[in-house]
Amino acid sequence: MTRIRVEGLLAAFPKLLGTGKQHTYFETENVRYVYQPIEALYLVLVTNKQSNILEDLETLRLLSKLVPEYSVSLDEEGIGKTAFELIFAFDEVICLGHKENVTVAQVKQYCEMESHEEKLHKLVLQSKINETKDVMKRKASEIEKNKIDKNRGDKGGFMSMGSGRIETSLSEISIPSSGSGFGSGSGFGGLVNEVDSFPTKSKGRQPSSATAPPKGSGMQLGKSQKTNQFLESLKAEGELIVEDVKPKAGQAKAATALPTDPITLTAEEKLNVTLKRDGGMSNFDVQGTLSLQILNQEDGLIQVQIETGGNPGILFKTHPNMNKELFSNENILGLKDPNRPFPTGPAGDAAGVGLLKWRMQSADESMVPLSSGLLNCWPSVSGNETYVSIEYEASALFDLQNVVISIPLPALREAPSIRQIDGEWRFDSRNSVLEWSIVLIDNSNRSGSMEFVVPPADSSVFFPISVRFTATSTYSDLKVVNIIPLRGGAPPKFSQRTNLVTENYQVM
Repeated sequence: MTRIRVEGLLAAFPKLLGTGKQHTYFETENVRYVYQPIEALYLVLVTNKQSNILEDLETLRLLSKLVPEYSVSLDEEGIGKTAFELIFAFDEVICLGHKENVTVAQVKQYCEMESHEEKLHKLVLQSKINETKDVMKRKASEIEKNKIDKNRGDKGGFMSMGSGRIETSLSEISIPSSGSGFGSGSGFGGLVNEVDSFPTKSKGRQPSSATAPPKGSGMQLGKSQKTNQFLESLKAEGELIVEDVKPKAGQAKAATALPTDPITLTAEEKLNVTLKRDGGMSNFDVQGTLSLQILNQEDGLIQVQIETGGNPGILFKTHPNMNKELFSNENILGLKDPNRPFPTGPAGDAAGVGLLKWRMQSADESMVPLSSGLLNCWPSVSGNETYVSIEYEASALFDLQNVVISIPLPALREAPSIRQIDGEWRFDSRNSVLEWSIVLIDNSNRSGSMEFVVPPADSSVFFPISVRFTATSTYSDLKVVNIIPLRGGAPPKFSQRTNLVTENYQVM
């Protein structure tokens, strides 16, 4: 069968799949589809119409037993991570279109067996690598020796151009191989140091260990050269070499969103909340910062005029270098020394310079976007199953974005059965956590619920519930009104970013 034929058969399967039918196979003009649902996926076996359907069902049953043996989670992500292991296992079951008489244990044993050809190939490859290393060591020592001789000749020729006395001294002095005659205490050692410090571009390397004490940097350069020569030799033998290039610090930071305006002010608040499962709140803390980032040095002589929301529960604290009296009287952030500019930073420095900090603590549960009274979890055991209903009702204070509610679960082999959900869900089998995701909570969906079923478990297993979200408005409602240039002229262009994030938000 060609690849196009296989892709065509698989593409036709979802279209032919009916709903509400009890049987798990259907036939077309030429082929028969035998399938079995596995969670939200389908395991499909495509055969011709002349094959024995009983044998096909037996083959499908064996394949369905192999899937959970190799895949940690029975979803698209888990199957994708173990795709090659599943292909190898399926290949042991089906050979040339016919089922092999094997069991699950035998398939696992066959897949784990060592290959004599593979071990032989690795031994041959390792011997080539060892041989190449020896050759590189010999060549590197020869190159090092030639460069030592060349450097000695260059120094002798340079000093012979100076005076006849220096030339005569060099011709009379025999250079010892141990390098003991070049100590810093002798006059000749000082002469060599003076010659080495002469600014010449024709010499690409420092003097060798015979003329100067060895340094760590010199050893590293030699090692790097040997490594490069070794890689070149492997490439010449046809080996595929993937070089590991470490990104620079600036390049790593450039991956994040960078400011494009000359001046950027960022107001960020971090929310720390601890709620009680039966109602009430044990901790509510908001910590905010206003940071300034200036790209161009000529824009450093400025003052920032802000406007606060008038929340009496918020305590503001300026940076020690700020003019506190100016801020108290006019809500203007400026340095104590007006002739001193604000520091400037590169575009990749997203932290900026801190201008203002504030903090708010409260015992009023209505200030919380999702309080324990508005985030309920009700586990109830019924027979051999535990039904868990969880619902949220968000306050109208903020529009929440990228909301993730993480519910711990008892140790499960398979994902829980989701009966109803407003949003999306994901099961983290490694940590046994169910994540309920809502992209946006606004006036259209201030409330939502989810219901799932797990094996019998104590209600305390489902706590603590962790919540993560972001918002584009803050408790302080701080806004930048104007940028005042101290040199006069038009105010420079600026942008403001406002962000509320959760640092630690739990229902205990």
